[in-house]
Amino acid sequence: MTSVSAPPVTRSPGEEFAAAYAADPAGAEVRFDFTITDAFQPTKERPRVTVRNLFRKRPVGMDPVRFWCEGRPDATEAAAVRESELRREAAFRFGMAEAGVHPIRAWVQIPEELAKDPEGLAVFVDYRLLVRLATAENQALTIGEHGLLRHPEIAKLPYRHDWLTGLLAACDEIEQTGATPHAMIVNPRDYYTHLLGRGGLLADLARNGVHISRTRMVAPGEAVVGDFAMAARLLDAGRSAIRIAVPPPGTFATDGPAVCAEIHEGLAIHLPTHFFHVVPA
Repeated sequence: MTSVSAPPVTRSPGEEFAAAYAADPAGAEVRFDFTITDAFQPTKERPRVTVRNLFRKRPVGMDPVRFWCEGRPDATEAAAVRESELRREAAFRFGMAEAGVHPIRAWVQIPEELAKDPEGLAVFVDYRLLVRLATAENQALTIGEHGLLRHPEIAKLPYRHDWLTGLLAACDEIEQTGATPHAMIVNPRDYYTHLLGRGGLLADLARNGVHISRTRMVAPGEAVVGDFAMAARLLDAGRSAIRIAVPPPGTFATDGPAVCAEIHEGLAIHLPTHFFHVVPA
């Protein structure tokens, strides 16, 4: 097993793993004391905002952390608070919550011809395994068991007309809480159908400082809009691994040497009130 300290490093994660694999094909493992999806982005020459990049990062250990949070009041509580109709956040409930990091994994199989080609194996790990890991990270942070849309207090905002109407209504709802629609997660189909090349909306959003992450982890016709910068934190344990391992059943259709990449992350959602899940009515 090889351990690698935080960047800067002279070799990529793929190169580190290829060297470990050449030394021990059956038990190759490289551990990193940083998060490889953050430090190494093999597609950075083709800019695309991942879900992790929408959040501010909070370095943590492997144990759960406690953090402050706020929640929506019921009608009676809201009526008891002076000026809650003007400033709805005045009636939010104050409280504490707990969250921790969880493993996020991705897998590839090593083609037979690459097993004896360290340079080719390194490129394969850097440009396929790490890309698949970034996709798994998008999934975990959005719809995974501990993802953003699993939080019970994130409200759905149904729209009855077109998708853009729902998207902009969510932006308005966030500002009605005194916050800012800092970012949104949309499906690529909606991005290319409703945003790109459709008038000046993309430019308007950019001028407003809105970041857009496009991923299949939000269904077409839906979106997640929120004040990502203020309302949540990405919990990052700063530890990763790439290793030979046995994949869970159903990972691949055929047998063969498999490589797993793993990181440890979670979400602390301080203000679920500042997110909206846009959905068709």
